[in-house]
Amino acid sequence: MEAGKKTDLIKIIDKSTEDLHDRIDMQRHILTAVIEKKIKKVEICPDCIFSDCPHKKRLRDVLTEAIGVLEDTKKAFKSKRLEVLRKRFIQLLAESD
Repeated sequence: MEAGKKTDLIKIIDKSTEDLHDRIDMQRHILTAVIEKKIKKVEICPDCIFSDCPHKKRLRDVLTEAIGVLEDTKKAFKSKRLEVLRKRFIQLLAESD
């Protein structure tokens, strides 16, 4: 097997293994939370148990866009409420990493 193909195959295996670990960690978190009754059944989005959740990606994109708009307009609109909102969005994104 060529060196380039081996490297590509190893990268694919590494990514797949990393994804499986992420999914196992998420399952452990969900089961622990359910056992400890920290979350209700309705709060669990079945799509969000996966590391590649489309809802998380969409939310992240929209929050990033909103932060950008608030940054771009903060000099035009000197609003304390908008500043607080922008900082809350930034905090939310930081917590989701």
